[in-house]
Amino acid sequence: MAHDGFSSVAITYRNTPPDATVAAIEAAGATAAAVKIDFLGDPVHVEKSLDDLVRQHGPFDTLVHAVGPLVVKRFARTTLQEYTETFDGNVRSAMLAARATLPAMRAAKFGRIVFFGMLGSEATRPFRGFSLYQSAKSALVAFARCLALEEAPHGITVNVVSPGDIREKALARRQAYERSANNPRGRPGTSEDVADAVAFFVAAERDFITGAVIDVGGGLQTASE
Repeated sequence: MAHDGFSSVAITYRNTPPDATVAAIEAAGATAAAVKIDFLGDPVHVEKSLDDLVRQHGPFDTLVHAVGPLVVKRFARTTLQEYTETFDGNVRSAMLAARATLPAMRAAKFGRIVFFGMLGSEATRPFRGFSLYQSAKSALVAFARCLALEEAPHGITVNVVSPGDIREKALARRQAYERSANNPRGRPGTSEDVADAVAFFVAAERDFITGAVIDVGGGLQTASE
């Protein structure tokens, strides 16, 4: 993030402290903080934790929201708890994070917000086994697009990155070029590919693109049944 012009970065985590990520950010020349927040917890406590985070480490002009459990299961096997966790983790967390960070963005007349969808979430494209997760991500895209309209006069953009089937999170792009994958591009996707899309959206000069969804899936349009 430092090489993209960010001088201070705060990360939230649920279980394991992201020590390596914090160290990498600091090595790149920015200050970094990691704060434990369980977005599946009591919303009052989550809201207070976010307010404390903004007060202690903010204000922030950029929000990259990457929260939310993934549930891949046929609907007949799902539980009410999984429904609650999927929507609280993906949608409610986005609403609370936006509400905590938007006031400072409005005051500064500048802000960048990026949420994460999934393949087909902008068009409610159905896939077997994704009834809960796809519903939550489609709701998140709807929230993002409505927010984009409302916040545009304040110089704030709100966009969505929708990763495809990116299974090996630690795979480097140079390694991906040497492998094959079942997508039109023919190679596996990497976290670097996703990061590129995020960096595109959060750039200061990207003020005329808002309410957009970028698929990062190597051209993949369908999921296996």
